[in-house]
Amino acid sequence: MVVTRFAPSPTGYLHVGGARTALFNWLLAKKMGGKFILRIEDTDTKRNTPTAAQQVMDDLQWLGLNWDEGPGIGGENGPYLQSERRDIYDKYIQQLLDEGKAYYCFETPEELAAIRDEAAKAKKALVYPRPATYPTLDDVEKAKSEGRPVVVRFAMPGTDVVITDVVRGEVNVAAGEIGDFIVQKSDGFPTYHMAVVIDDELMGVTHIIRGQEHLMNTPGHQALQDALGFRRPTYAHMSVTVSESGGKLSKRERPKALKNFIKSRSEINVDELVGIGGITAEQLESFVKGKTIPDMPIIDAIAKHIGLKLPEINIVDFFKSGYLPETMINFMGLLGWSTSDDREIMQLAEQIECFDLKRLAKSNSLFDRKKLLSFNTEHIRLVGEEKLLANFKNYLQEINSPLNAADDELLKRFLTANAGARTLADVEVKCRFVFVENDAIQYDEKAVKKVLMKGNALEILAEIRSRFAAMEEITAEGIEKLLRDLAEEKEVGLGKVAQPLRVAICGNTISPPIFESVDIIGMESTLKRIDKTLEKFSEA
Repeated sequence: MVVTRFAPSPTGYLHVGGARTALFNWLLAKKMGGKFILRIEDTDTKRNTPTAAQQVMDDLQWLGLNWDEGPGIGGENGPYLQSERRDIYDKYIQQLLDEGKAYYCFETPEELAAIRDEAAKAKKALVYPRPATYPTLDDVEKAKSEGRPVVVRFAMPGTDVVITDVVRGEVNVAAGEIGDFIVQKSDGFPTYHMAVVIDDELMGVTHIIRGQEHLMNTPGHQALQDALGFRRPTYAHMSVTVSESGGKLSKRERPKALKNFIKSRSEINVDELVGIGGITAEQLESFVKGKTIPDMPIIDAIAKHIGLKLPEINIVDFFKSGYLPETMINFMGLLGWSTSDDREIMQLAEQIECFDLKRLAKSNSLFDRKKLLSFNTEHIRLVGEEKLLANFKNYLQEINSPLNAADDELLKRFLTANAGARTLADVEVKCRFVFVENDAIQYDEKAVKKVLMKGNALEILAEIRSRFAAMEEITAEGIEKLLRDLAEEKEVGLGKVAQPLRVAICGNTISPPIFESVDIIGMESTLKRIDKTLEKFSEA
């Protein structure tokens, strides 16, 4: 049976690259009738962030990538957090030590830096100098008493390594290119390299689909597999996804954008940012200097406070920007992969049916945001009324929108009135005015100057008010007829009539069709908002 896995580290939120990895592993498992495992690789205790693991799981579930085994579900191969599997790793590390395939090391950071500098001066690749005689347990105790860090290194065999990869073909790595690497850190936790090899074996993983950046980890992993008597999974290393600026799409783009913005704006008082999102003065200073990255909610809170729109990188960013999960799955599935007939807009069932590892591309893929927006527009049209409503309600709850007060029928009306919307955010912004109190409308300065204060706009608005007040039956159709008739009488385009009314009831020039907008808020509120507008700007 085909068994795949997605094994994120909780050092940050689930970004597009990680989500694509999860998707391809999930698609292969579903296509082959296999099993998809979620495993949290949380052994890097210094870099783990408190909200990341749960957010990663929330994001996978939002995308519909539910796991067959893993946290919250369980299974025969648990635990699924590596921090809870230390006794398992310790057993295999001891096996390597007992068999002379690994050894203890005690170098301080300063001594390791000296070794690194020496290799650089000699213009040689850094290869750890293996001792002629391995340290004993007595040496370990002595090193500990001296306060030295004690780690365990794996002794790489002195033979060439051949990687057979579905995407890259055969990759040859000469003996000596990969030095002895650490398999157990000084804190007692295994390194990524050790834990991943053990877990993949014990969990029965048959196929490993991961990013190209992991390709050169594979020689060491294969050597460990051989040393421990493990089988070798099938490897497929995907191409890199690049941003429109040409660089690798990275989860660090959001923190980097915020840091650069703060440093480039002299008007920002950094001291006033302390406390935003719970950040301390020390954490803020370290972040601005580029030494550390705070937890993502802090980044988002600071950006919101200073009015900075950060680029969407993490899956939750796209959720909060009003993209559909169907869009993200479809779009990510075409980053470095294609169908045999070059189809683009696809439902998930089609992606499962078409998925083939052999169609993974070697060349980099472009994260084209315009194309993503186009996909989202199409999926909003295709997804179906009930699923679109469910997505809309999830979105409104996530951003704590005032539209949460609307019932399902009104929300459906909003969606229908905004047919052709590019994102759910577009719908929310256009409809927010419905839940603003009549006397609390805030007028956009540009809209007032461009619409209300031009020509005879206020006179037209007053005429609309008079005719609305005289209407006996209020319907969207009747409102439309009234406004069109008035435009014809005034010998102006409908916009000259509709836009002043729109600014009066919304405060700006953004809303659903004006006839629908008036009908939704009701004639009483419409007349009150027109009165407020005429009173406020007729005196100007």
